[in-house]
Amino acid sequence: MSKIPIELANIKAGDIDLEILRAAVIAELDAISMYEQMAATSTNPAVKEVLLDIAREEKTHMGEFTTLLLRLDSEQAEELKNGQKEVEELLE
Repeated sequence: MSKIPIELANIKAGDIDLEILRAAVIAELDAISMYEQMAATSTNPAVKEVLLDIAREEKTHMGEFTTLLLRLDSEQAEELKNGQKEVEELLE
């Protein structure tokens, strides 16, 4: 699992919420990976089904945190658009 690399005492007051949201995104990505890997390893269909359902829920959580982050950090939102554009250009 990832170690959240923030010390809230060292973060400017205006950036705390952004760092919290980024840490939440990291935690959700870790959870998604863990549940999907566990599902791939399990031989029990019921266990697989529940783990994959939970992984889908974590993806929703990641989307919620990311959406809020992009609303609060216009630079992050702009760079996300730039990254999407670069990938689209590469894949044309």
